[in-house]
Amino acid sequence: MNGMKMKPDAIVVDAGSTDAGPHKLGEGVSIVSKVAVKKDLSIIISNGIKSRIPIIIGSAGGAGAKVHVEWTLDIVYEILRENSIVAKLAIIYSDIDKEVVTQAIHNNRIFSMGSNIPSLTEDILSETNSIVAQMGHEPIIEALEKDVDIIVCGRAYDPSIFAAVGIHAGFEPGLSYHMGKVLECGALCAEPGTTKDCIMGTLYEDSFSVNALNPLRSCNVTSVAAHTFYEKENPCILHGPGFTLDLTECTFLQENEETVRIKGSRYIPDDNYKVKIEGARQRAYRTIVIGAIRDPILISRLQEIEDKVSYAVREYFNEIPEDEYTMNYYNYGINGVMGNQETQEFKGHEVCVLFEVLAKTQDLADTICSYMRSTFLHCDYEGRKTTAGNLAFPFAPSDISFGPVYEFCIYHLMQISDGKSLFPIIYKTYGKGELNEKPI
Repeated sequence: MNGMKMKPDAIVVDAGSTDAGPHKLGEGVSIVSKVAVKKDLSIIISNGIKSRIPIIIGSAGGAGAKVHVEWTLDIVYEILRENSIVAKLAIIYSDIDKEVVTQAIHNNRIFSMGSNIPSLTEDILSETNSIVAQMGHEPIIEALEKDVDIIVCGRAYDPSIFAAVGIHAGFEPGLSYHMGKVLECGALCAEPGTTKDCIMGTLYEDSFSVNALNPLRSCNVTSVAAHTFYEKENPCILHGPGFTLDLTECTFLQENEETVRIKGSRYIPDDNYKVKIEGARQRAYRTIVIGAIRDPILISRLQEIEDKVSYAVREYFNEIPEDEYTMNYYNYGINGVMGNQETQEFKGHEVCVLFEVLAKTQDLADTICSYMRSTFLHCDYEGRKTTAGNLAFPFAPSDISFGPVYEFCIYHLMQISDGKSLFPIIYKTYGKGELNEKPI
């Protein structure tokens, strides 16, 4: 409520990310629960409608595909209905038909985002469940021009939903986008940082400022600059849909105890408009087991035992082609996070071992993982003092069937004609429990 006392011109929330991996896009499920989304949106919608300011939701449902947008809209309609609120809505979809991408492949308009990302082919495209593109500010501004109450966006470039408000109001795009970059994760740009609190951004003719709304937090030059520079290979250059943001001349000034002011952000339009496109495909099924080891003799020979177990599994199931399943061990406490890149010498007294099997079917994953776990549990090793009980399980049943496993198979740039061409907008009014899809 501290933010509403400052009379903002919009309430903007970035609801999505690829941080959760490709599963949400591939499976068509949300990053967070309906209960949590409804709780937050109830506060946002009631205050935004009452104050007659637009509410913008970016990357709805987490991954921003149509299924995620529709899931979010159901929650929005439920809130409006329960509170007898009449609202005008704009829904901006970001799904891309495979034929559009196919034509872009044929016309050499698809570009890899890095040397480790393979070229996009029609074979890969055929295996993709759904494809979305990250929209820029252009379609959001078009919706703002219709004077709607709520804008629900599909997949959006995170800063765009914030930048659209500033650009629509006539402010400089560089400042608007830089402010969006800082605001996209809420109070994570403050200290102590969190994504659970709101942050206020204010645009001026030659600068913008950000300040924390919770008195327990404050923005300082280090926290704001650090959030500006995170998640980028070049801390001073930020690429977005159709533009480059140059931050080499930026200055950060501590205006007061909780506010930082930023100047010098430059918006440079690209010669060719490109958007990032994202797609996920199913690659396998997963089963896991979580086990714990405290036996120092076993821990000292852990790699040897894991190799021995893997060999025993493949020997027992020699009728199954080895390329139909994969066995992995993650030894948390030794090198579970860094793997072969770990440089620290192990000094602990216990280790958590995560067994993972990836296979062509769930039944095969379950079968291999069960035998893998059982073999490890009773595996002989030099110096063993007991014949059982060397591996502890925190849960029963120990084997957990995880279901489908997805990977990002499309993580590319696609050249398009302009920032609106891929993102259709549907306008609706909601009042007295009914939808009206006539143009506003």
